[in-house]
Amino acid sequence: MRYVRRPEWALPESNVTPEAAFLNRRAILAGMGLGGLSLALPARAATDPYAAAPRNPDFADAGRPVTPEEINGNYNNFYEFGSSKDIAAAARKRLVTDGWTVTIDGMVEREVTLSMDDLIAQVGLEERIYRHRCVEGWSMVAPWIGAPVSKAIALAAPLSSARFVRFESFFDPEMAPGQRQSWYPWPYVEGITIEEAANPLPLLVFGAYGKILASEYGAPVRLHLPWKYGFKSIKSITRITLTDRQPLGLWEELQASEYGFWANVNPEVAHPRWSQATERDIGTGERIPTVIYNGYGPTVASLYEGNPAAMAAGDRLWR
Repeated sequence: MRYVRRPEWALPESNVTPEAAFLNRRAILAGMGLGGLSLALPARAATDPYAAAPRNPDFADAGRPVTPEEINGNYNNFYEFGSSKDIAAAARKRLVTDGWTVTIDGMVEREVTLSMDDLIAQVGLEERIYRHRCVEGWSMVAPWIGAPVSKAIALAAPLSSARFVRFESFFDPEMAPGQRQSWYPWPYVEGITIEEAANPLPLLVFGAYGKILASEYGAPVRLHLPWKYGFKSIKSITRITLTDRQPLGLWEELQASEYGFWANVNPEVAHPRWSQATERDIGTGERIPTVIYNGYGPTVASLYEGNPAAMAAGDRLWR
């Protein structure tokens, strides 16, 4: 079991200024011409790397409003803590992240195991506003704080023979009661190709909404792949392995015809049990058309030229 020491500067969530209040105050200060005065802002911003993380201008607008934190935080899949969406309380109560480390190993020049503080210090932090599209047909927008996956795996110097990146979560049935359900092939595993990992979009997420990542989002570090269905974005990562074998994800192992390796968002290819043509925005309740690659086609479409399986349902056959 791997854990992380909570930094001394990290405040409890009860002391965090609500996002709406912070944004309103910032607007008032800007109108008074005081927006540039550091003394007018909370002292926390000067010491908290999550609050101070710069927003990446290339990913500053998802084309839709950010989903309110109170909605996002209470509508999550985290099967380690239950099969309903209402897992926030259980995750906050049970998920222990003290002393957490992440190991980067496999086909690399040097295996590394890093605490969260050390990993963040080496890869840095930035904020990105990303869409999230669940295979179940709902979606949201989140202000993630993290670093590109490519920066993290570069710390171990991958070998040229590595073709895939495998991500693995924790396994601790005493802490996570969902892992006592033996019909799931725990621990949670997911993977992407080395080319996908080198793309600018994949993000290791350490925070959200201006603060350290809450347990229900997959603390202390999760993956986010905004052009793929959400089950690919594994939570609570403990190991990243460079390999020449295509990883078999948890959901693919359970039902490959419904949850394939690629899992690229495609409104024209239905899930075997429902359409993927539209999605429900959980922030507004509005049903909206789904966009190919979840709107990130200009950045990722070239990765799949000549590979029709990458855009099909049940894509396990590609090896």
